[in-house]
Amino acid sequence: MNIYKANNAVMNTVIDALIAVLLASWNVLLESAPFVLLGFVVAGLLKAFLPDDFVANHLGGGSTASIFKAAAMGVPIPLCSCGVLPAAAGLKKQGAGKGAVTSFLISTPETGVDSIAVSWALLDPLMTVIRPVVAFFTAIAAGIAVAVTEKHQVSVIPEVAPDPATEQQNACTSGCCCSHREPEPEGVAGKFTKGMRFAFGDLLKDIGGWLFFGILLSGVISVFLSPEIVSRYLSNEYLSMLLMLAISVPLYVCATASTPIAAALALKGISPGAALVFLLAGPATNAAAITVISKLIGRQATVVYVAVIVVMSFLAGIGVNALYASLGISITGWLTASAHEEGGPVAILSALVLIVLVARAMLPKKS
Repeated sequence: MNIYKANNAVMNTVIDALIAVLLASWNVLLESAPFVLLGFVVAGLLKAFLPDDFVANHLGGGSTASIFKAAAMGVPIPLCSCGVLPAAAGLKKQGAGKGAVTSFLISTPETGVDSIAVSWALLDPLMTVIRPVVAFFTAIAAGIAVAVTEKHQVSVIPEVAPDPATEQQNACTSGCCCSHREPEPEGVAGKFTKGMRFAFGDLLKDIGGWLFFGILLSGVISVFLSPEIVSRYLSNEYLSMLLMLAISVPLYVCATASTPIAAALALKGISPGAALVFLLAGPATNAAAITVISKLIGRQATVVYVAVIVVMSFLAGIGVNALYASLGISITGWLTASAHEEGGPVAILSALVLIVLVARAMLPKKS
């Protein structure tokens, strides 16, 4: 009888914890869903009215200007760590320099209109601005570093375009965005339709699952990670940033999916610097993509690529903590629960629509 009561108590505890995680995740989804949908709409508009060859035509050669252009163009483009690889391979094949390719590889997955919109929903306005700005300068620094490294190489290694099949096998799913090109439709309506199909088809399929994973993980963090644990083990701002680097560099997480995770950690007391480190390093680096990147720009350039991301993320984290402190904002309480109140009917409708759209995008298409 006692064993039965014990088992029943354990089961009730597990069920209560599961319900708490789902409720916390649902609240995050309510807060972010309207902005996620808005971000995808803007992403579709960019895809519809920004010609595919526009980017490639401005990234040729190895000049510093091409590196700046690559960083600037990559910021709004909605490609994740998966989709940017074949896109970068195409740019390189069309004549883009390694510095420009490196810059594009960093600025594109670290930011995007969808992730900026979610940052506005879940983080504070200051972090929403800082995140793409730091990503932009990180991309430029890495691009210049790779370009300088290439100029000082004694021997020239023949460049071989990576096999697209290998790219998709190692770095992304079969629904990877930008893995194929369709003929350009004529007329505004045709372009708009194509853009929306891309945004709520390929792009949503590519990151929708990861977005929900990030939201679910944020629910787990909200329930099981107490402020006391953060205060005891992650109160040192430098140690917490190093820990975020150790977690984020090998982990595959897109910019949009990383945002609710960072928000959940911030609500528990993680400093803005540590949150920024996670937001910057996670989307631009992961164990699967590094192998493809090494084929794109070479092993030595890849080492430089990762090193610059790590150094710039850490320095940016220190700088952001100092900025918040100078503004009189506590780095352990910079994000408060009051910024994440439960949404109304619009938020609920947006959450339900997003769930349906992601489920539809991820279902296998009928042959």
